[in-house]
Amino acid sequence: MSKNNKIEVTDVSFSYTRRPFIEDITFNVRQGEIFGFLGPSGAGKSTLQKILTGILRKYNGEAIVNGQSTKSITDDFYEAIGVDFEFTSLYEKMTAIQNLTFFASLYKNKGRNPDDLLDRVGLLGDKNKKVSEFSKGMKSRLNFIKALLHDPDLIFLDEPTSGLDPTNSRIMKDLILQEQDRGKTIIITTHNMQDATELCDRVAFIVDGKIKALDSPHNLIMRKGAIKVTYTYMDGIEKSRECLIHEIANDRKLAELIKNNQITSIHSSEPTLNDIFIDLTGRKLA
Repeated sequence: MSKNNKIEVTDVSFSYTRRPFIEDITFNVRQGEIFGFLGPSGAGKSTLQKILTGILRKYNGEAIVNGQSTKSITDDFYEAIGVDFEFTSLYEKMTAIQNLTFFASLYKNKGRNPDDLLDRVGLLGDKNKKVSEFSKGMKSRLNFIKALLHDPDLIFLDEPTSGLDPTNSRIMKDLILQEQDRGKTIIITTHNMQDATELCDRVAFIVDGKIKALDSPHNLIMRKGAIKVTYTYMDGIEKSRECLIHEIANDRKLAELIKNNQITSIHSSEPTLNDIFIDLTGRKLA
């Protein structure tokens, strides 16, 4: 295993029945990057995450995580990874601090100060409230820092902003980026293309159990096509034209309109990651 990789997956296949569910999956995750699995529900994203976290071990191929095959992990394996599933795993009759104290006790590593983590997510003032009194956004933030208690160097997040309002979604994304700044390697499973574009260094499109594309969001978008520039101008009535950004210098009409101060609006646009996903896979994420 390369010293620069936290994860190396080679020809991994798995099936819940006789029919293959994921097939011939091969990729690596580098130290310190945010890597995203993107795809519609049922594509195999969560199954792959379960293989990487040692929950599913009867698979073909090889998955090496932190230097260990996930087919035969030791107890120390879970000391080095943190997992935040889409659905919270908290004890509702216990307070926030009681939950964190309990889960911290399951690890050998003393880890991080629970009060500091609660403060980071704006929950320090609610630490003595029962979790049953928390909103969904509060539970999501608490569940996230629960995965950080033992200070793991590899973090798995499943749909980290699912169901959150824009404010809590922004808080969650900022927290993820802060963990990357601390040197953590982060795996995100999501169908939210905006989150992936904003957070991920590289993404893998997964459809029908196979990786259809793997690259940085920027490279995938640029591979689709050039940025277009659309401009409007007055010529008796308002008219609109467009050109590719690399052809602006050759657009005589645009040059004439700019010289005569006739432009009423101008803007550029590029494909989104969702556009690329549909183009490469023929599938939508809904």
